[in-house]
Amino acid sequence: MQPAVTGAVWAVIYLLAVVAPLFLMLVGDAPPSRGWLVDTSVAFGFIGLAMLGLQFALTARFNTVDASYGLDVVLRFHREISYVALAMILMHPVLLFIDEPARLALLNVIEAGWQARAGVAAVVLLLVLIVLSVWRRPLRLPYEVWRFTHGLLALAIVGTALWHIGLVGYYVTGPFRRGLWLAMSVVIVALVVYVRVVKPWRLLRRPWRVRSLEQLSGRTWHLWLEADGHDGLAFAPGQFAWLTVDRSPFAIREHPFSLSSSAECRQRVRFTIKELGDFTSRIGQLTPGTRAHLDGPYGAFTYERGQAEGFVLLAGGIGVTPMLSMLRTMRDRGDPRPVWLFYANPTWEEASLHEELEELRDGLDLEVVHVLEAPPDDWDGPVGLIDGELLAERLPPGADRFAYFICGPDPMMDAVEAVLHERAVPPTRLHFERFDFIE
Repeated sequence: MQPAVTGAVWAVIYLLAVVAPLFLMLVGDAPPSRGWLVDTSVAFGFIGLAMLGLQFALTARFNTVDASYGLDVVLRFHREISYVALAMILMHPVLLFIDEPARLALLNVIEAGWQARAGVAAVVLLLVLIVLSVWRRPLRLPYEVWRFTHGLLALAIVGTALWHIGLVGYYVTGPFRRGLWLAMSVVIVALVVYVRVVKPWRLLRRPWRVRSLEQLSGRTWHLWLEADGHDGLAFAPGQFAWLTVDRSPFAIREHPFSLSSSAECRQRVRFTIKELGDFTSRIGQLTPGTRAHLDGPYGAFTYERGQAEGFVLLAGGIGVTPMLSMLRTMRDRGDPRPVWLFYANPTWEEASLHEELEELRDGLDLEVVHVLEAPPDDWDGPVGLIDGELLAERLPPGADRFAYFICGPDPMMDAVEAVLHERAVPPTRLHFERFDFIE
């Protein structure tokens, strides 16, 4: 099945799962209506809770789902849909208060019953989760601490919300409705067990070892890993994996990096990592033989998903990493299709992969265009940013029929996307990879 068709199927399944609780209000011996505002309030609450429950599935990294959109898109959707779920959840009490202002007394959790306490707790915990996620950096909350508390809060929110529904009991009467709500609870627990127990256990059985480290300019490193007693990692060029180093896969700390080696070599893989944060700043301290674990591959950022006469790769800084994997794979496979790579960096020193790109020209129909913001005095190449004028000047006629792959900082990607739309490049030929959803 084509990725677009599979993606549409998953979208329909998601929508059906979101509205499924509404049918529970109607099937069988439905209780009498308590008024339009109250019933609408309950509907909002049910939809919001269904969205929160589905968040566990969105973050479970199922390849069958992620392959249709790319994990970066799935996690972005996970983040944005959280605000929609929050709005739905908040509409539940707001409409109840509008219908009968006396219900505001339920906010007094000291005197209110347990059903009100559970509902208030669910809303408060959800607000805390959103605040910690949005303001994690200003609060200087370490990523590992945030991720651990994020998971605990998510479980507590859904748990208290289900408890609230059970205590109210109005639309969950009867064995059928109670059975479905119980099934929802079991599915959520099963997803948590899968993510935190089953998947790490599988990774534990397929360890890797650090083979070597190579330092480049611009605070960049090549990290080579070698499979330890298994057949390695089958991946498509351009994909990425979550890396855990020198600790158990059951640990919270793992980080996503694009593979920069050829997909033709499964037992020895390479990551090209720039020192940008707490973990990456210590990458040079790793020693050969250190144990590692890989969860992957993930991502839809690969030329293998479609057919094209040629490729235009537009990279900013370390965003060139997945494109190195594409180029190396094409060379190893003897792919004759033409490739234009526009590689933007602030300075020449930060263009740390220029020597490797020159070496790749020997086995490929590859044209590399370096673009620098602050070039050296003897620089005679393009200066500034990748823009429409540069593409019009350097790309051959008919390049709009090529496939375009864009990866880099968000401002660069937004600007390049606007340029490509101005050039009337069809959206189906545009492929993006964004990693700012992680940190």
